[in-house]
Parts: sequence; structure tokens; C-alpha cells
Amino acid sequence: MNWRKLRTFLLTVLVLCLIPAMRYNQIDLPLLHYFAGSRKVDPLSLHLAGEFVESNLGTEQDGDGSVTVRMIAQQYLFVPHCVVVPAGVPVHLRITSADAVHALAINGTAYDVKVLPGTISEAQLQFSTPGEYKTMCREFCGAGHYAMRSELKVVPPDQFPALQTGERGSCVAQ
Repeated sequence: MNWRKLRTFLLTVLVLCLIPAMRYNQIDLPLLHYFAGSRKVDPLSLHLAGEFVESNLGTEQDGDGSVTVRMIAQQYLFVPHCVVVPAGVPVHLRITSADAVHALAINGTAYDVKVLPGTISEAQLQFSTPGEYKTMCREFCGAGHYAMRSELKVVPPDQFPALQTGERGSCVAQ
């Protein structure tokens, strides 16, 4: 048997298997979440009503001690531009897109969240040490994509502001 032909055949089969696997994680899985129905939102009215109204964006302290961060990705910025979370505390990220597909990546970590218009993407984060993390969009979203950046500040728990019910935190509040 010709080993070169066998090697070429096996390499071709491997590549053909990897393409659907990558497509599933990048495209099909977010679409399945969208069509599941529980995490839909209207991208045209995000700022007007519902969970992602502007006064509800930022960091919210939950009753169990964890925090929830709500954000909107839109060309070419993240709203709010800067958020503050406490170190060592579970962070529930809820993010949606107003216009295009984005991917929120937090530098220095393995966190990367794909964001589709009309759906709410969720991630569970936790930062063990205080610091400032730059975030960026890792999905090409248009001409201003290169400037789509924001910041995540992780502060010691004793320096995290105590938020009242209904109050939202951000870097501006500090």
C-alpha cells in the first residue's frame, strides 16, 4: 500500500471532521440557544425596556454574595465601557448585542463570550486577584472593530462598593 496516499487520505478525513466541530461551537451552539427561546431579546429596543435598559447595565450585587454584570455589545463599543467586580466572588455575566455578532474577550484570562444579536449570552466568571483587565471584541464586526475595547476592574472585596437593591455599579461610580 502506498503510505503517501494513506497519509493524505487520513489528513483529509481529519480536516473534514474538524470543520464541522468548529462550526458547531462558533455558529450552531449559539443559534440553538437563540431558538431555545428563553434567552431572546429585541435588539431594536434594548435601551428602551427590559433587562438591558440603560439604567440596569453594570454590576448588580446578588443576595447570595455573587454579582451579576449586564452589558451590551454594539458597533463599536461595550456598554458600560468599564465595570467593577470584587475579587474571589462569582460573577454572572449577561451580555447581548444590539447589531452584529461580537465576541467579548478578557485579556489575561481564558474567558471569551460569543455575543449574537437577539440573544442573551451568559458566562460564569471568577477572578482570584485584583487587577485591571482590558477587554476587546474578537469577532470582526466592521470598520471600527479595532477600537472596540473596554475595561474590567477587579477590586478587593472590602473595596467593592456596597450596592443597594436596584443600584448598579460601574467605574464611574468609584
